[in-house]
Amino acid sequence: MCDFSLQSVRSRPAKVGDKLVTRDFGTGTRGFSSVDDPGLAVCIMPGTELAFASDVACLPAGLLGWKTKTINHRTAIFRQVNKDKLAAHHDALEFPDGRNVLLTLLCEGHRAAVAGGAQDRGRGARPRARQLRRLTTA
Repeated sequence: MCDFSLQSVRSRPAKVGDKLVTRDFGTGTRGFSSVDDPGLAVCIMPGTELAFASDVACLPAGLLGWKTKTINHRTAIFRQVNKDKLAAHHDALEFPDGRNVLLTLLCEGHRAAVAGGAQDRGRGARPRARQLRRLTTA
C-alpha cells in the first residue's frame, strides 16, 4: 500500500526480490522507491517481509529530539496502522522486537529488499535470516 500522500506520485506494487530505498517524495511523507527509478513509489502490501542492508535509523522525535534513533534490526514486516484515521500516516514497519515505526519516520537512503509476501508463509512467521542476508547483499 502507499500512504495517502503518495497518491499523486507514480507507483507500482512491490515484487519479491525488488531492491528499494527509503525516499522523501516531497509530498509530506517518506516511502520506498525503486533503486533504479527514484521517482517511482513502490507500494508494499501488509504482511510483506523486508530485509534492510543495515540497521534502521529514524528521524528525531519529541521536543528534545535532535539525534536519530537506531533500531538494531535489519528485518521488518510491513503493516498498516491508524486505519480508522483518514488524515494520518498508515504505512508502518513491525520489527522483531514488536516495535512499530511509521515508514515516514525512517531516514532517507535505507536500502531494503522485498523478501516475501504474506501469501508466502503462515501468518506471524518471521523471515529466515540467511535468505534475507542473501537478498540485501546481492
